[in-house]
Amino acid sequence: MSGTGRKVSLLICDDHKVLTDALAMVVERDPELALVAPPVHAPEEAIRLCEEHRPDVVLMDIVFKGPLDGIEATRRIKERSPGTRVVIMTAHDEDRLLVEAVEAGASGFLGKDEAADQVLAAAKAAAEGEVLIDPFTLTRILHQVAREREVRREAQMLLSQLTEREREILQLLAEGMRNDEIAARLFISPQTVQTHIRNTLGKLRVHSKLEAVVFAVKHGAIRI
Repeated sequence: MSGTGRKVSLLICDDHKVLTDALAMVVERDPELALVAPPVHAPEEAIRLCEEHRPDVVLMDIVFKGPLDGIEATRRIKERSPGTRVVIMTAHDEDRLLVEAVEAGASGFLGKDEAADQVLAAAKAAAEGEVLIDPFTLTRILHQVAREREVRREAQMLLSQLTEREREILQLLAEGMRNDEIAARLFISPQTVQTHIRNTLGKLRVHSKLEAVVFAVKHGAIRI
């Protein structure tokens, strides 16, 4: 039970019905746990139930067949029910997904191959505020964050080399304008526009106008 002596309230969200039914049966036999509703198989339903019942813990898959994934569902659950701990159950171990889940507010991770008693123990631990990340996974997450920080630092260094005119042309390219239209807008020749674009590609180390625009948007250098 939780530190207050009451049962830990739990919601299970996974689109594998065999798994959720098996977990539900085990939960029902545990005197320290209580399901707030039968397992659900769509993240939209989990969000609604969390807003209604505010469970202590949600066991959440990452990948679903619909438009919403478990990471975005986690983010929305934390917005609507901040006290709910979301534990990600997944067979996926991509570093980027792990980082995104943590950024969305997940309290930890469980492999789908974990034994049922380990899953229940993890749910109880999450309810007590424990972070369920093993040292190996934590190291991977921290390394991924460090890599992304270095990518951002390098991107800002490259973008800092652009002149105001080059940024202006990138912005107009992002708005869908052709070289001749940009030339007319800025009262310069198409050849000058092309020169600015060529210089921009070199400074950003990219190979096309589209790649340059995507790079600039991704790193916040221009608006869309």
